[in-house]
Amino acid sequence: MDMQLAVLVDGIIYASWLFLIAVGLTLIYGVMNILNIAHGALYALGAYAAASFGGFWFSQGYPPLGSYGALVLAAIVVGLVMGPLIERGLLRFMYGRDEIILLLVTYALFLILEDVIKLIWGVSPYIISQPYGLLGIVELGGLIYPVYSFVLIGVTILVGVLLAWALQGTRHGKLLRVVIHDRELSQTLGIDVRRYYLATFTLGTMLAALGGALTAPTVSVVPAMGVEVIVLAFAVVVVGGLGSLPGAALGALIVGLLRSAAVHYVPALELFAIYFVMAMVLIIRPRGLFAGEQARTI
Repeated sequence: MDMQLAVLVDGIIYASWLFLIAVGLTLIYGVMNILNIAHGALYALGAYAAASFGGFWFSQGYPPLGSYGALVLAAIVVGLVMGPLIERGLLRFMYGRDEIILLLVTYALFLILEDVIKLIWGVSPYIISQPYGLLGIVELGGLIYPVYSFVLIGVTILVGVLLAWALQGTRHGKLLRVVIHDRELSQTLGIDVRRYYLATFTLGTMLAALGGALTAPTVSVVPAMGVEVIVLAFAVVVVGGLGSLPGAALGALIVGLLRSAAVHYVPALELFAIYFVMAMVLIIRPRGLFAGEQARTI
């Protein structure tokens, strides 16, 4: 019984992290039709910025609880700086081109950003573990977990609810759905598509950085940490359906629980389990579980 509870709780915690790192990727694809490989490097930038901001916060002797605000601030700064810089400085010149070209452009950007990270922060690991243990631990059915893990779940739920509300319940969200459906028609109706593209990419960048910032206290922040993340995020959005917010949530939950079960019962199959579920979903639903119908020209 304890093992089953551990699988469930660990799976939900891991799924919340997966959703946080994947939701920005699926948002950008859903609106802009760009599979942003640079998402992993933006995640790493968020982690490094959080380590720097948090390290500065603690070195100045400020109240420890304020370090959580420093982590979020780091993600916001990365999003507001890198989002417009990449979208206005590079991607806007690529709109309308083949998806493969956009994929290669974002892959090249990923490699560039990885080197930029090494130039700024070096290759030594950064550790900012204080926020992880600051909130203490909680006992759940005989198992002990850090409270920080449940804070991560809460943040993930909040992000998902806010995104769903913004897309479904606000004027800008409804206009954004028009842009998603038909870019040319949106421009004809007077919608500033460029502004929505800029806002979407900035938000997606901020979400990637937020995932990195909240992960930073739980791991050593090292170069190339974004490589594994982009693979996992891609697996989640492929399972759920590229561009689907509910699909990203379901994909994260499926992958998280399956990976947790593999870790507890058959550790050697941990990575295999993730790619196995992706392969099975693609066989049954080639475009993902929540992918909608795709319009085509006859």
